[in-house]
Amino acid sequence: MRRKLFGAIVAICIGWFQAEAFTAGFIKSPMSQMKLIEDSAELDCEVIGNPIPEVQWWFIEGEEPDETVTQLFDGAREDHVRINATYIHHATSTLFLTNLMLNDTGIYECRASNDPDRNDLRTPPKVKWIRSQANVIVFEYANVMTDPPVVSNQTNATLSCNLTNPPSPIKGHYWTRNGKIIDKSDSTSDSAYIEYRIEKVDYHYAGIYECVFKSEPQANATIEVKALPHVVAYKHSENANEKDKAALVCVSHGYPLPTDWNWFKVNEVGGKDPIVNGTNNDKYEIKNTPNKTTLYVKDLNIEEDMGVYECHGTSDVGKAQDKIQLRVRSQLAALWPFLGIVAEVIILVTIIFIYEKKRKPDEITDDDDSGAAPLKSSTATNHQDKNVRQRNSN
Repeated sequence: MRRKLFGAIVAICIGWFQAEAFTAGFIKSPMSQMKLIEDSAELDCEVIGNPIPEVQWWFIEGEEPDETVTQLFDGAREDHVRINATYIHHATSTLFLTNLMLNDTGIYECRASNDPDRNDLRTPPKVKWIRSQANVIVFEYANVMTDPPVVSNQTNATLSCNLTNPPSPIKGHYWTRNGKIIDKSDSTSDSAYIEYRIEKVDYHYAGIYECVFKSEPQANATIEVKALPHVVAYKHSENANEKDKAALVCVSHGYPLPTDWNWFKVNEVGGKDPIVNGTNNDKYEIKNTPNKTTLYVKDLNIEEDMGVYECHGTSDVGKAQDKIQLRVRSQLAALWPFLGIVAEVIILVTIIFIYEKKRKPDEITDDDDSGAAPLKSSTATNHQDKNVRQRNSN
């Protein structure tokens, strides 16, 4: 009786397990890639199944019947192969290939299985694996010949690029300047030789130019276009109060930016006295960045610090400068507008007082004259009325 009951329970458990279990299936397969030498590649593989499947990576090199198949593991190929796998709700595995070489070209295969006998070669069928493959093709860097390699301090220039070994058919090309695509430079031409004309080489058009060929992978090369730096004062006239601190600022545009900044003060005879950071009892402080320089003049003095200052920026192409006029006002300068308003009020009050003083006697004379004049009376009128009544009575 007990044996029958135990057998029934085992049968029920086996049936339940078979109902819930299901074979492995891919929910994400690795994608084929084209890479350049010394680049890296990443292949992803995700598999579901119950129980959770095991995932393996294999490398297939060559073609049948001479192809060779090698299993990859974490740290293979002198640590150029890294494998990261997790088995939580389903199997996830990522294959990282670093510092790619030409012999890394081949087929990379993701294998998965949840068959309990998958690794037992004696039990038929020997292996139950599902497979998904991706091609990784490694190219040498394309050879792009540029002419000229560098443009330095010229009035105009024609840039050209020649792709001598396209890795794949060319589907077009374009030019960039400082990483931004140049308007109207994008083309669908399959030509391996392209040009770009710069009519005026100045700080507006200087920079790093790049020709880009639309191939797989893309081929590109850079050309440096250099011009004299453009140095300009942020404000050509600066006003500050005595005892305060003034900040004189110059900025630069173009390529290359200045590597050295210098400040000078124009003296009375037209010469230039250099200003060094921290000189004159720390009166001067200079702060520089590649595209900006700031001179701080502390504890301003009207007689010593007022004048013209020059900022000079120097790059490997040349030098440029600009001037700033520093005006120092007295500490009492802020009181002058107030004193002017007070003076105006005093003058206005004085004028009104004088006017009223002169006008008062005239008004008294007028009052006396009006009092002395005889006043009109209604007596005459009364007499006339009285006479009229008397005539009527007769």
